[in-house]
This record gives sequence, structure tokens and C-alpha cells, in this order.
Amino acid sequence: MPLKIFCRVLGLVLCSNALIVYFASHSIRTVAVTTLACSLLLQLAYFASVLFLIWRSGCACRAGQRAEHFGSCKEVVSEPDLDEVTNESADLLQRDRMLAISLLLP
Repeated sequence: MPLKIFCRVLGLVLCSNALIVYFASHSIRTVAVTTLACSLLLQLAYFASVLFLIWRSGCACRAGQRAEHFGSCKEVVSEPDLDEVTNESADLLQRDRMLAISLLLP
């Protein structure tokens, strides 16, 4: 957001706050105190949002570094035994046949 728009929005918020407080309390001192408090709260929220954005970008950067690190590692893959694969395939076929038969029965 450009600085010009930010300053306009900030001024609008502070002026509307001052007008609302003045119409509610009819006290210039209360208006000054609440407007000052509102401006401090807005600055605190802005500061907290900047810290959050910095923290989030740091997390994303660290996640990218971790991904690069794990991408550079070599995968260790052991090939399964052929007997195990055929046994598992036969078990799956038998289970599917039994399921199909059980669906046909009332």
C-alpha cells in the first residue's frame, strides 16, 4: 500500500475516532486521550504485523532450505523379494473375489 493511501486511512480512522468520542463524551480531554491511545494501538498492531510477516518469511525460507537438503540426499531403496510380491498379489485377488461374492449374497 502506498504511503499516501496509508496516511489517509490512518487520518480517517483517528478523526472518526475523535468525532465519535467527542459526541459521546463532550470532553476535549477525553478525545485527546482516546485518540492518542488509538494511535498507539494502531502502531502496535502495525509493528506486530511486520514481526509476523518477518517470522513467516523466515519459516518459509527454512522450509525451502530443508526441502533442498532432503532433495540432495540419495534415496536408499531396497527391492522387494519377488516371492513376497506374488504372495501379496494372490492375497489381494482372493480378498477381492470373496468381497464380490459377499456382495452378491443377500
